Amino acid sequence: MGMIGGIWQALVGGGNLLPQTVELFRPNAEAEAQRGVGLRDGAMAQFAGEFAAPRRGRFDRVMDGLNRLPRPALALGTLGLFAAAMVDPLWFAARMQGLALVPEPLWWLLGVIVSFYFGARYQVKHQAFQRDLASSLARAPQVRESLAALERLRADSPGAAETGADAALTLAALGPEENPALENWRRQRSA
Repeated sequence: MGMIGGIWQALVGGGNLLPQTVELFRPNAEAEAQRGVGLRDGAMAQFAGEFAAPRRGRFDRVMDGLNRLPRPALALGTLGLFAAAMVDPLWFAARMQGLALVPEPLWWLLGVIVSFYFGARYQVKHQAFQRDLASSLARAPQVRESLAALERLRADSPGAAETGADAALTLAALGPEENPALENWRRQRSA
């Protein structure tokens, strides 16, 4: 046992050189899985940060729901008027005659109220959009760093072969190498 152990130690230089040599040609599956878990966790955390909605109370949700009613009500009411005109033209004509008696200043007032309502709603939505945009832009440096870190993990990215500033060496490292066994196999298959 001592002689075999001595020969083995002379060949591989201890117990840790063989796994390191094998990892030059085939990545360590456990370490690769751990890197994959870290990458997925980072991506999921980024998605959670981007799509997280702020917590709001019941009153805010009810008011937001009520604010969404006027546009569908106006659209459906207009379609209802067309349906009423086709179903009962006399009833519809009587209602339109009643609307014809409404004084012009009242129409102006209705126009102002509707304009202010929709204008205010637009302003609230626009400000919320601007706030979300500013929040996204504030996270841009973090996203840029994450993308750079991911790019460094790619096997075919420049710098993976640590060629420094030598562009020709970088291209040579990224290019495919000749494989005599593969060429021999191709020749045998084509013959």
